[in-house]
Amino acid sequence: MSTATIPTEHTEETNARILAVSEDLIAGFVRKPFQVIAEQSGVPFGTVLERIRAMLEAGVIRRVRQTLLATKLAHGALVAWKVDNDKLDATFDWMFREDPFSGHVVTRSTDREVSGSDYRLWTTLKVPQGQSLEEHADVLKRLTGAHEYILMPANGIFALGVGHVRRKTLEPGDRCPEPVEMMTTTTVELTPEEWNVLLALKEELTPDEICANPWAGRATIAGVSEERFYEVAETLNAKRVIGRFSTFLEHVKPSATGERVTRFNGLFHWAVPEGMQARAGAEAGRHYCLTHCYWREGGPRFGNVNIMAVIHGTEKSRVMEHKAAIDANLAAAGIPVTYTNVFWGGRSEIKPSEISPKIYAAFHEKWAGQSAVL
Repeated sequence: MSTATIPTEHTEETNARILAVSEDLIAGFVRKPFQVIAEQSGVPFGTVLERIRAMLEAGVIRRVRQTLLATKLAHGALVAWKVDNDKLDATFDWMFREDPFSGHVVTRSTDREVSGSDYRLWTTLKVPQGQSLEEHADVLKRLTGAHEYILMPANGIFALGVGHVRRKTLEPGDRCPEPVEMMTTTTVELTPEEWNVLLALKEELTPDEICANPWAGRATIAGVSEERFYEVAETLNAKRVIGRFSTFLEHVKPSATGERVTRFNGLFHWAVPEGMQARAGAEAGRHYCLTHCYWREGGPRFGNVNIMAVIHGTEKSRVMEHKAAIDANLAAAGIPVTYTNVFWGGRSEIKPSEISPKIYAAFHEKWAGQSAVL
């Protein structure tokens, strides 16, 4: 079959079977990730390679990579920015294109005017260990002319995955049997060799690397033998700094034929009493619909929210049905909610946040003393 005739839409039956596994079910580091996808999806190995490569080249899959648990490797936070409305798009573009340490860049709005609704630009920010989030955010504020920013580091993680294809069939209230375990964000120290392997491991796979042995070339880049690469990667896995092997769908922009993976992206906010954050997050994070769920302190500008979660969907009403089910579960668990709201995503771009100390130093050298660029 020629490349031109290989189906690439995420809704096509074989592709959907592959994506239901490959988006977020391959946990940690595995030596032969595409074989595992084939085994778990029931799709022949050759077909898995062919379809993932074709979807990547068509832009349906935007990247294939080994993710890291960057909260274990770098200091990070969700950042809400107050910028002039007439500079919103320009600030968005600059953050995405110029700052390697800003990952998700999203404009958000609310259905009603509430505290914090004037913070229209939201980003994720990570800086290498030993560096200051505030220092980096101050530089971004100076360069973009933003008025204010609010840093919201994660105190705990309850859900972290994607699985857009798999989540399409979920019913509101579908959840795991027990409250989830909170993952911590304590950073981990790595050896120079571990950093070399990690930095080689995390880069996006090219279409040519979608093959039986995608890591052979990465071992060469890291300057170690292939077997040593595996050993170090498995050590990193044991240190819990490796996330999942994932094929990331382009979930915001339409495909060449106009199909969209999602249409609505809701950032849910809940405020629960002090001391109940871990329990509330464990209850909310049970719900399979959530792609992310964190304990973050929003402070008075955001109604003192402390649990934040994200869901994607094709219908706004369905997204709100999922939220209602989570609200009901929190109430049934005896967890009072003093405030709740939804910040809806608009324009969105996503790239992996950089964590390299060398790139961080180069960025700050480049922009040192520079006045506002927007």
